[in-house]
Amino acid sequence: MKKLEGRVAVITGGSSGIGLATARRFVEEGARVVITGRREKALQETAASIQGDVTAVRGDVSRLEDLDRLYAIVKEKHGHMDILFANAGAGTIAPLAAATEAHFDQTFDVNVKGLFFTVQKALPLFKDGGSIILTSSVANVLGVPGFSAYAASKAAVRNFARAWTLELKDRNIRVNAMSPGPIDTPALATTTGLTPEQAEQAAAQFASQVPMGRRGKAEEIAAAVTFLAPDESSYITGVDLAVDGGMAQV
Repeated sequence: MKKLEGRVAVITGGSSGIGLATARRFVEEGARVVITGRREKALQETAASIQGDVTAVRGDVSRLEDLDRLYAIVKEKHGHMDILFANAGAGTIAPLAAATEAHFDQTFDVNVKGLFFTVQKALPLFKDGGSIILTSSVANVLGVPGFSAYAASKAAVRNFARAWTLELKDRNIRVNAMSPGPIDTPALATTTGLTPEQAEQAAAQFASQVPMGRRGKAEEIAAAVTFLAPDESSYITGVDLAVDGGMAQV
């Protein structure tokens, strides 16, 4: 039997990178998947590229009305949910001396507020015994110049996993954080505000800091998320699983 046979999973930030790879892996393991993201065209292309039960719902996690619409569709189509991968995130480079209020607000609106209400609004649909996985980052324990707001937002995500583990224990809903290191996805070039040349230089620098000597693959992150989702990880809750090639250990 497949690991996620018959389970209903919701993935935010599901149109590319880690979210896309995880959606594919979940479907391969038998799940019925709902993905959401801000880019309609990319979202629809992603859904069409996956062979299986995938529903695409355009939305921005920082807009609470979009979250309400997402979960209304989940309820109408599936009636409940078993797994939430709260993966949507944002991070642009801005040194402390140059950071603006808009930069700070956008980072926290998506990574903290958006994730908080993504989970809160999912709870009425959750079956007891479900699994919630939050995307944090290796930055939550590292000092990363130019990304201090991003790192702080991801440290908040780490704490959410700890607190919600205790809040949801009576429903046997497990909450874990997953912290990727530098991953080879389009995000470094498309969401950080770096030029292509700067993104290439940053990728090389990140890889040099990883003991394994390379950036990770989105499929490797998807494998870790898939480990945390089903019953085989039933005694794991409240952890921050580092999937970073050893970067946080050195």
